[in-house]
Amino acid sequence: MLQTFDPRNENILIHVNGKLVPRTDAKVSVFDSSVQGGDAVWEGLRVYQGGIFCLDRHLDRLFASAHALAFQNVPDRGVVVDAIRDTLRANNMDDDVHIRLTLTRGEKITSGMDPRLNTRRCCLIVLAEWKPLVYDNEKGIRVISSSVRRNGPQFLDSKIHHNNLLNNILAKIQANVAGVDAAIMLDANGFVAELNDTNLFMVKDGVVLTPPPDACLAGITRGLIIELCHKAHISIVERNLSLTEFYNADEVFATGTMGELTPVKEIDGRRIGSADMPVTAQIREHFHAFIPGHCTPVVS
Repeated sequence: MLQTFDPRNENILIHVNGKLVPRTDAKVSVFDSSVQGGDAVWEGLRVYQGGIFCLDRHLDRLFASAHALAFQNVPDRGVVVDAIRDTLRANNMDDDVHIRLTLTRGEKITSGMDPRLNTRRCCLIVLAEWKPLVYDNEKGIRVISSSVRRNGPQFLDSKIHHNNLLNNILAKIQANVAGVDAAIMLDANGFVAELNDTNLFMVKDGVVLTPPPDACLAGITRGLIIELCHKAHISIVERNLSLTEFYNADEVFATGTMGELTPVKEIDGRRIGSADMPVTAQIREHFHAFIPGHCTPVVS
């Protein structure tokens, strides 16, 4: 499912380093760390009917990632929140909007890997676009398993939400070549980690199961689904899961900010369960009911 260009985004204003600039002028230096080494952290946020969903959870993860990477001169939380709100208000955006929030280590005095070359502040980018959910959650998606392994903590900890996404991109290329929507990435031991862009859950005999957040990203939506299952007394287990278990699941769904809950209808050519996905539908209802009470207003 390839995203298409929305003409409303032609003349959007983008926040770059404290200034709102037109799309055509939204640029960072060739000396910026994101260009030099993918040295940046990011969050994807969604705006629903006048509010930014789970803003605090996303900012907590952004700042935790920046701290783990030893960023210096990080803007404080209020500055980031003001930049998000200013961007949304400048573009008259209050619903059905996706925000790509990026914080780079900043500009270097000369090209090179050493963070000591970064003597200026971090670069904050707020890119807000009108954008529908990335997947058709009625039709669902088809996926394959990728030969590209998901990074584990022994290589690059997935708990750092960093901009170096090359292994995910390689897996997505395999999905594109296979003519499907996404690719399942396994961990170093061959267990399912996640899709190249979203977390995975499966249902078997009424029990919801999901891989532990070791090689997979500890996604915001993933965490919410676990919380909502506990509150609704839906059995949920975090454990290592093999591809074979996913092949034979009654239901499989993916979760993410840009897709909410998306049914996975086929894995490596195997049809998954039946058209009826009662547990997924029940969880989706709880999720949609959760949204209105957990949005930070665009206008403070």
